[in-house]
Amino acid sequence: MACLYVVGTPIGNLQEISPRARRTLEECPVILAEDTRVTLKLLSALGITGKRLLSCHQHNEEGRARGVVQRMAEEDFDVAMVTDAGTPCISDPGWRVVRAAAEAGIPVCPVSGPSAVVDALSVSGMAVDGYAFCGFLPREGKERAQAFARLRRGGAPVAVIYESPHRVKRLMEDLARELCDPPVSLSCDLTKLHELTLRGSASQVLAQLNDNPNAEKGEYVCVVDVSAAQEEASQGVTVSAHGLLLERLYQGMRMKEAVREVSALPGFARNDVYRASLQVSQFLQARAEDGARE
Repeated sequence: MACLYVVGTPIGNLQEISPRARRTLEECPVILAEDTRVTLKLLSALGITGKRLLSCHQHNEEGRARGVVQRMAEEDFDVAMVTDAGTPCISDPGWRVVRAAAEAGIPVCPVSGPSAVVDALSVSGMAVDGYAFCGFLPREGKERAQAFARLRRGGAPVAVIYESPHRVKRLMEDLARELCDPPVSLSCDLTKLHELTLRGSASQVLAQLNDNPNAEKGEYVCVVDVSAAQEEASQGVTVSAHGLLLERLYQGMRMKEAVREVSALPGFARNDVYRASLQVSQFLQARAEDGARE
């Protein structure tokens, strides 16, 4: 009977490929790959030839899942599914293929491999009795604010966040502001030649990034100790809409943008935030007039 193999591949060091993963790639006639060019390089390095590679990425996964699973059921052949690095379906394409195969009664078998999440946790120096995997956080607006709110009230004491090199400094800034400047362990290019892990508070790690001319290279995995922020939230420590608005104005936001972002936070109604913005504007205008008279 046909089987779908979910195969973990190296995240950096080629020697991470397991004997079972290699054998699976050798024996399956069809390989689903996030980027066929990347997978072709891996197969070439392993000396594996004669495979049919089909792309399966975020833009075509739905259709590819239906087509491949239907053919597997009709023609009875095995398929190996890989991502560019690591294990498919973890902040990567693949889950739709797994779901379609399972619904069609086709066995789905994991072939264990490297994981950037586990690697980063293992070198973090934090006690990891439980953790929340967040993947990539939303980039802007209400969705991003809600993501930090979930971290503050979540149950897991440790969170794992993926981030791109061009936004990693902003992530450190947001962590420092939104989560009480928590302890973090920030890893880049795990298992590769220039592997790097920075540890300290979010603001300390930000300073290290600012001092590193190569900071905007590679992919980052951030392990965050969110326990202090969660404890503060559980004790009912509150902040006013006025304070949050002032904080964002200090960061350079316009009042309209600050109102929109604060209104997106749990517990802050838009009408209340709008009234607070009028009071803040009046306060700042009065301070400016007092300064001009002096």
